[in-house]
Amino acid sequence: MNKMTGDSESIQKDLLAFMQLQAVDDFAFNAMALRIFKYQAQWNLPFQKFCQMRGKTPRTVTHWHDIPPVPINAFKDLDLTCTLPTDCERVFMTSGTTRGDVKGRHYHPNLSVYDTSMRLNFSKQLMRQQSKIRMGILFPTTEMMPNSSLAHYLELALHHFGTENSQYFFNPNGLDIQGLVNTLEEIQRSDAPFALLGASYSFVHAMDHLDALGLDFKLPTASWLFDTGGFKGQSREIEMDSFYAQLSKKFGVPRTHCFNMYGMTELSTQLYDDGNKSPPSIKRGPHWIRSRVIDPMSGDEMPKGQPGILVHTDLANYNSVTSILTEDVGVATDNGFILLGRAQGAQAKGCSLAVDDFLQAARA
Repeated sequence: MNKMTGDSESIQKDLLAFMQLQAVDDFAFNAMALRIFKYQAQWNLPFQKFCQMRGKTPRTVTHWHDIPPVPINAFKDLDLTCTLPTDCERVFMTSGTTRGDVKGRHYHPNLSVYDTSMRLNFSKQLMRQQSKIRMGILFPTTEMMPNSSLAHYLELALHHFGTENSQYFFNPNGLDIQGLVNTLEEIQRSDAPFALLGASYSFVHAMDHLDALGLDFKLPTASWLFDTGGFKGQSREIEMDSFYAQLSKKFGVPRTHCFNMYGMTELSTQLYDDGNKSPPSIKRGPHWIRSRVIDPMSGDEMPKGQPGILVHTDLANYNSVTSILTEDVGVATDNGFILLGRAQGAQAKGCSLAVDDFLQAARA
C-alpha cells in the first residue's frame, strides 16, 4: 500500500465516523476540513498548484474559510482527483448543458462516503420518523445513465427507503405515463402514503400529460413530492412559485410536502428545504457541509441578507476538492441560504475570471 492509498483509507474511516455524529461544533468541523485540505494539497496536483500560487498551503491555512474555493467549471477542464482516475470505482458526469458536450467529471475511489452521506441526510431530512415508504421514480435508472449522480442517488433512495412495490416510471422510450396513472389511481384508493421523486423537468412532463388526460389526483395523507435539478431546457420553464402551486394541485399534496433538493454532480452532499409553502425556501445541509455567500471579485463574505455567489465546503468531497465556488446566487440566512438563481452580469463575470485564474495557476 502506498502512502496516498493509506492516507485515503484513513481519511475515509474517520470521515465516516464524523458523519455518524449527531452534530459537531466549529472546532471539530475545522479540524476535519484542515486535515482533508492537507491531503488534497498533497495529492491533487492541479489544486496543489493553485494553492501554492495563492500562498494557501497547509502551513498558512488555519481555518476552513481560508481554503481557496475551486470554480465549479474547473471540473470540466481538469481531473480534480487525489486518486488516479483509472483507480476510481465511479465517475459522475454533469449533463453538459452549459458548454455543449463538455462535461464536468467527479471521480470517486469508491462510493462508501457518497452513499453514507446520501443515506444519513435523506433519512433525517425527508423520511423523518418513517423507515420505508412506497416510492415512484420519474428519472432513468443507473443502467440507462451510469454516469449520472442523480440516477445513483435515486437508486439509493428506492433501495434503502422504498417499499418492495416501489418502482420506476421511466423506460428507454421516456416517461411511462400509463404506468404512473395506473399507480396513482391505485394509491388514491388506499390510505398508504406515497413519495414521488424525480427531476423538476420530469414533473413538468408528467403534469402536462395528466393535463392532457384531464386528470388530477388526491394522494393519501403524509404523501410527499421531491424534485431537483431545475428544467435545464428539457421542459417548459415555470416560475418556481407557480411550479409548486401546480404540483400541489395536480397530485393533491400540500406545498409543505413538496420538497426541493439542491445538489450537483461536483458535490457529494445534498441540501434540502423544508417544503415550499412560500418560496423562496431556505436550503440547509448536514453537519459535514457548510455554505457561504461571497463576492466573486474580492472573495469577501457578503453580509447576511445581501446576495452573492454560493461557496460550499463539503467534507464528503475528500477525493476532489472540498470548497467549490458555484455559479449560483444566494443569500445567507441564520440557518441556511436562499437560492436566487444563476449568476448574471458582474457576478457571472467574477465567476468566469475565477475560472481563468484557477486554470492559469493549475496549468503553470
